[in-house]
Amino acid sequence: MLMSALSPEYRDSALAALAGAELDVLVVGGGVVGAGTALDAATRGLSVGLVEARDFASGTSSRSSKLLHGGLRYLEMLDFGLVREALHERGLILSRLAPHLARPVKFLYPLNHRMWERVYVNTGVTMYDVMAWNGHLPRHRNLTRRGALQECAALKSDALVGAIQYYDAQVDDARHTMFLARTAAAYGAHVVTRTEVVGFLREGERVTGVRVHDLEHDRTFEIRAQQVINATGVWTDDTQALVGERGQFHVRASKGIHLVVPRDRIQSKTGLILRTEKSVLFVIPWGRHWIVGTTDTDWNLDKAHPAASSTDIDYLLEHVNKVLQTPLSRSDVQGVYAGLRPLLAGESDMTSKLSREHLVGSPVPGLVVVAGGKYTTYRVMAKDAVDAAVHGLGRFVAPSVTEDVPLLGAEGFHALWNRRRILAADSGLHVARVEHLLGRYGTLVHEVLDLVKEDKSLGEPVEGADDYLRAELLYAASHESARHLVDVMARRTRISIETFDRGLTAAPVAAALMAGPLGWTDEQTAKEVENYRLRVEAERASQEQVDDETADAMRLGAPDVVPLTAAM
Repeated sequence: MLMSALSPEYRDSALAALAGAELDVLVVGGGVVGAGTALDAATRGLSVGLVEARDFASGTSSRSSKLLHGGLRYLEMLDFGLVREALHERGLILSRLAPHLARPVKFLYPLNHRMWERVYVNTGVTMYDVMAWNGHLPRHRNLTRRGALQECAALKSDALVGAIQYYDAQVDDARHTMFLARTAAAYGAHVVTRTEVVGFLREGERVTGVRVHDLEHDRTFEIRAQQVINATGVWTDDTQALVGERGQFHVRASKGIHLVVPRDRIQSKTGLILRTEKSVLFVIPWGRHWIVGTTDTDWNLDKAHPAASSTDIDYLLEHVNKVLQTPLSRSDVQGVYAGLRPLLAGESDMTSKLSREHLVGSPVPGLVVVAGGKYTTYRVMAKDAVDAAVHGLGRFVAPSVTEDVPLLGAEGFHALWNRRRILAADSGLHVARVEHLLGRYGTLVHEVLDLVKEDKSLGEPVEGADDYLRAELLYAASHESARHLVDVMARRTRISIETFDRGLTAAPVAAALMAGPLGWTDEQTAKEVENYRLRVEAERASQEQVDDETADAMRLGAPDVVPLTAAM
């Protein structure tokens, strides 16, 4: 079995490898597309590096709606190819690539008109089912008003005349992205976070590598590569500017926010999809919570810290409350998160248009840019980007094989799931705890359970965040490349949005557990906790502001991380 822990020691060796030799491919950006690109290139037999300025999935890829879907709205645009492609990828992730991280989710589409709307929606959802011909999810079904209310008792009876129920899938986007990077490392890629690209190396017209700043140790060094792939999402234009060349296409940021509310606030067995005057609104099951989203507004402010304003929150509450018997209030909101979608703003004749959703281009020799797209089709984007880079290598390279490469934790998952009661008995944990762990680690769950066997206290729930075990926080630092407290609170777990205090009670516990693997001093540990507190306060303050500009100013009151005070 492939095993690769992204440990603190791994980071040091990966940095040495990146600085020591010319790579075939260097990927800039550790979101889902960048991590997927590193995996694609590594599994073709190329020497690969990946650098990320902050943390894996710290941008768009941890702040999505957490859905794997074909996009019903694209059927209205008659973009059948895109929908078919996305549904194919959804099926791959569910069945083969990451069954431990992805799961089916059903949605109810309330109907407001008896005949024409049912025919119209039925036609679209039937096409949706037919395109997803592989049978990984049940087919849609028509419901009467009574049947719909049995599925979702929270709906106002006068808010619908009937409904259609269909299936999509969801994934923990941040953990999935981290697993992509970890799997790439298992296949030989050198993946490193907290390394910011500050410039590009040139030999005449050709890009030959990058200069990076190691933010953990405040040092700058060079990485040489035959091909550099810019996969930086909403930062595409900023990264392109470092090359000193005009980009072939431009990316604009669109802000989407989501609310997290406790499961008991909405009495329903199913998720909801509702039409608004602008787009659609989702109510998505998420463990013991619901995710309500999203918005779609232009964002021209700080990309690293998009802020949710009071206006954004009120917009979502207003629209979801139109159909709920018991309205949601601000006091019901446990968590709020804002993300930025990378939308293509234009293209030139030089651009290779691979779909309406993503573009790949090569503005100068040695550099490939991939931009746009959607989370579900990350693997196709990665394949297209590596294909373009291979063209620049000028030698035969095997084609993409990632359609048949399960992520770490996926191989044998279903068999291990069937043994979950045995695992529970062996570990002394409740079977519900083991199910939770299997849904986060898959077959790597043994590594977490081994920690519990060595130290029974690690099998205890985290104070203030009892959905998680103490072992999970330690494991995030020792095996999953978590370098700072915010990495664990916001991405390795979802404590920052799943607790009413936004994780303030759990933060000191998490920092103390991380301190050992990361070698933190008491001073550094205290600074991590204080910085996290300031981050929470800044986000709360931003969510009280009416406009984006003021909300952004409030959010900038706390940096993402603090400098290290101890050698790592």
